[in-house]
Amino acid sequence: MTHDPVAQTAPHKVVIMARGLGTRMRKSVEGVSLTADQAAAASAGVKAMISLDDRPFLDYVISALADAGFDEFCLVIGPEHNVIRDYYDACEKSRLSIVYAVQEHPLGTADAVAAAEEFAGDDRVLVVNSDNFYPEDAVARLREVPASGTLGFTKRAMIAQSNIDPERIRAFALLDSDDSGQLTDIIEKPDPHIVDAAGETALVSMNCFLLTPRIFEACRSIDKSERGEYEIVDAVRWMVEHGEHFDVVPVESGVLDMSNRGDITSVVEALSSREVKL
Repeated sequence: MTHDPVAQTAPHKVVIMARGLGTRMRKSVEGVSLTADQAAAASAGVKAMISLDDRPFLDYVISALADAGFDEFCLVIGPEHNVIRDYYDACEKSRLSIVYAVQEHPLGTADAVAAAEEFAGDDRVLVVNSDNFYPEDAVARLREVPASGTLGFTKRAMIAQSNIDPERIRAFALLDSDDSGQLTDIIEKPDPHIVDAAGETALVSMNCFLLTPRIFEACRSIDKSERGEYEIVDAVRWMVEHGEHFDVVPVESGVLDMSNRGDITSVVEALSSREVKL
């Protein structure tokens, strides 16, 4: 059955996936020196709480999303992540609210989204990673789509404007769409010849999705991936295969990544002049 886009109120809820184990962040990197606070967060694998100028990285992520028009946030965390809960419970907030959903076990990104079903209710939600900083102007454009949608970052912009090694970017998932800009597939770990054929304007997925409540049916309907996890990409594919109207919004911008200790300095430099307001 095809689901046509319908007029809806502008989305204002965000689900931030902050449950990851942070395996890469835990590993030391030769030549990288960290402050005591940064080292503690990195060793715990809590990437979102890496300190930048005395504020955690996640503050910058949330502030930018609020600038894009969102004001209700749900942080999907593990039962052991009291450091996140304690910080945001005590944090002064004047333009947004923050609640939590607990993902009991690290069973994948779709399982993380499923944990936030009560928070979402009947509303559309923006779903993002906690270790990526997304440009607010791009997110604001995604907010305007009529149903579900995703941002597609051009490969050339990702190489020029992100802090991510170009070879890593070549391995990122690509978005495939039809002539009307509707998502048809997400190509994970694309073969080099596919990457080369797609060219510099290929659209890279950075897990920035605006999703209708049908995502929760999708999360319940998919099987585990080869890695043994429930993947948001598979849930999105399920939605597309079942007729979901799914816009791809092309973006000529980069995304900042906080995956390992070597990323910290470049993220600090990129965000040093930004004002944070929660």
